[in-house]
Amino acid sequence: MEGTSVHRLLALISLLSCSTNQAALTVSPSRSQFFEGDSVSLSCEEDNSSAGWTVRRNMTRETRRQCGDGWGKTAGSTCTITYLHPFDNGVYWCESREGAASSSIQLTVTGGSVILQSPVLPVMEGDDVTLSCHTKTAPSNLPAAFYKDGSLIRTEPAGHMTLHHVTSSDEGLYGCSISAHGESPSSRISVSVKPTTTGPSRSPSFVTSPSPASASYLVFMLVCHLVVFCPFFISTLLMVSLYRQRDTGSDLPVAMVMTPPTKADQGLDEDHDDVTTEHHF
Repeated sequence: MEGTSVHRLLALISLLSCSTNQAALTVSPSRSQFFEGDSVSLSCEEDNSSAGWTVRRNMTRETRRQCGDGWGKTAGSTCTITYLHPFDNGVYWCESREGAASSSIQLTVTGGSVILQSPVLPVMEGDDVTLSCHTKTAPSNLPAAFYKDGSLIRTEPAGHMTLHHVTSSDEGLYGCSISAHGESPSSRISVSVKPTTTGPSRSPSFVTSPSPASASYLVFMLVCHLVVFCPFFISTLLMVSLYRQRDTGSDLPVAMVMTPPTKADQGLDEDHDDVTTEHHF
């Protein structure tokens, strides 16, 4: 039993270690679209430096290629690409020596003259998101038209558009265009749902079915309680029954209880004998 408890404790510690030793990939400058010739730094912000997090990427021609292996330069857990090419388009993420991976991001490199500056990571539901349309040479405050999934949203005179209090319905592929300069590639905006907090009252919508693991645990606990409680209950009933039988056996039957005669009763008997004798004479 003690060995089992130790194994469970070690498993719990290992699980907690895996859940806490995570890394997040950050991009500097923080955007998902770049012009050809730009530079970018990708860093794994890690909780445990001993995990050995490195940056990897997937592209059309290669998969799971580690930074420094034919592309980029590494410095600790940071990977720098000094000159971006269109063939650097791909999915980037952090990976540890043990194989754990962070969330991935999509980087787009264009040879054109217009890019959309949008959040590189998912945004939180309810937040405001600002999109900006930039050209490679002209000022960044030119009028720009913004699109979602190929459909025009609106045109902004200063080249900036803000989405207020975003929800899941705002997810999609966004792009922009500037007259006489061209269009940007499309980038996806994802919205993450805010975690719900437990209030003082419970709503039926928060009631979920127990998982198989929790159900098995409840059955196990019920059996343990029954195993402990049933012998105690049965032994208590037996003790009470034996005690009641002992008390009943110590009492004498009413028919066998005889009360010795008192002096008054003896006197009455003598008087009665005398009266009977006088009448007989």
